[in-house]
Amino acid sequence: MRSRRVEKAAEAVREVVSWAILTELNDPRVRDVTVTYVEMSGDMRNAKVHVSIMGDETKQSLGLRGLQHAAGFLQSKLASRIDTRYTPRIDFVLDQGVKQSIEISRILKEVLPKEPDPTPVEDDDEPSPAE
Repeated sequence: MRSRRVEKAAEAVREVVSWAILTELNDPRVRDVTVTYVEMSGDMRNAKVHVSIMGDETKQSLGLRGLQHAAGFLQSKLASRIDTRYTPRIDFVLDQGVKQSIEISRILKEVLPKEPDPTPVEDDDEPSPAE
């Protein structure tokens, strides 16, 4: 079980890194990136930043390489905004969760039967309640 302190630190790292990617990173390879969550080690010296990158496999690999290239810059931003004894070392991991959930949704739409039309069918044989 992770401590509350580690959870709070992970959330702070997520906020700082996602804001820095959005506003301060000018690498053209890094586009359409969402920081989904951060895993911190127990000693808070390492942070795995899980990112979702929209696009095909080529765009995802380029974006991940761009993020790994900018890891030092992002660590310096993290050091200036978070007061900790050690600045966490940032590793980026591609999060396939969003892509997999979209694929599962598509498969379920194909496999599951179509829902009937919700409009009621009126029978002419039955008298109406007003009669």
